[in-house]
Amino acid sequence: MRLAEIIERALGRNAPLEITGYDGSRAGDRDAPVRIEVKSPIALSHIASAPGELGLARAYVSGALDIHGDMYTALRNMAALTLDSVPPKIQAEMLLRLGWSRLWWPVPHPSVEARVHGRRHSKRRDQEAISHHYDVSNRFYEWVLGPSMAYTCAVYPDTDSTLEEAQWTKHDLVARKLGLKEGMRLLDVGCGWGGMVIHAAKHYGVRALGVTLSRKQAEWGQKKIAELGLGDLAEIRHLDYRDVAESGFDAISSIGLTEHIGEAELPAYVRSLHDKLRPGGRLLNHCITRPDNTQGARVRGFFGRYVFPDGELLGPGHIISAIHDNGFEVRHEENLREHYAKTLTAWCANLDEHWDEAVREVGEPRARVWRLYMAGSRLGFVENNIQLHQVLAVKLDGVDSHMPLRPEW
Repeated sequence: MRLAEIIERALGRNAPLEITGYDGSRAGDRDAPVRIEVKSPIALSHIASAPGELGLARAYVSGALDIHGDMYTALRNMAALTLDSVPPKIQAEMLLRLGWSRLWWPVPHPSVEARVHGRRHSKRRDQEAISHHYDVSNRFYEWVLGPSMAYTCAVYPDTDSTLEEAQWTKHDLVARKLGLKEGMRLLDVGCGWGGMVIHAAKHYGVRALGVTLSRKQAEWGQKKIAELGLGDLAEIRHLDYRDVAESGFDAISSIGLTEHIGEAELPAYVRSLHDKLRPGGRLLNHCITRPDNTQGARVRGFFGRYVFPDGELLGPGHIISAIHDNGFEVRHEENLREHYAKTLTAWCANLDEHWDEAVREVGEPRARVWRLYMAGSRLGFVENNIQLHQVLAVKLDGVDSHMPLRPEW
């Protein structure tokens, strides 16, 4: 049996895919919208040495395996392409066809795999982890994210809203949940390229400070603030949130930072934000979560090695309890899972549109990482393997929350 036929049997004969092998073999549906091309025995070595998504990802990132067509469609139908899930009889045929030693021959991992050092979630290691993902190229992110440069879940007011409309809506929703008014002081931790800081200053007259561990994000954001003439209201610093000296803020937004904090550090993170708020001040925490509290927190496999080193995802109940147990009163919570699937759909389309420029800018292996990770994330939200939760909390002023009787947003 030839290579493409073996892979077809591993995936299932009804999968809407075409498969081609480096041995000239071909199998599957030739009219399928997606074609898997196994270009080298190295692809099978990666899959064999790291069964599961990590081996498959290494094969794709290295270029030993290619996916022609829509990545999201491919991933929906490729879940079985791991040696662990292949029936023993087919494994035996694969070994006989390719040779045991050849299949398990060690191959180097792609160079874009993350390397972080030191104590987990120490300031130094967090800086390395953030730099790995975010200090890639501002130009690359401009192509993927669009003009908003917002790298977090958008909020779609309508099914046919554009990505830019949805990102504006997200920032405005956060502003309204926080009750922002002219003259208030906002701290945005993990501010990215400054979208929330700029929105608060421009549309609400708020004095906004954003902090990020990505030097390139801070440089881009400060330049944008100057271009918009908002320098008297807005500022972005290359700084760890733990090193912010100011306090007495009226509101704090944390949009996409909690995923990088870690389960062990979560209580201290919440307490530090509580300490920086005035009594009656509000916190809006927006982050990706597990769908429940029963799963382990650490992000492993492909996502841990290539995308978010040291990333940890907690269940929404765990996060809410941590906020409640460390000084806050939770007032509102909502799940925006479907909105993140739509956001990722738009980002994937942007990357496909700018693929050639992206490859020239960051190199093909890194561009492949982003293509795979964003399509895989979209699938995760669609299939409810991950969610996106916004939690609004208040630092009580004695027993007074200063909250409206009913939500105003």
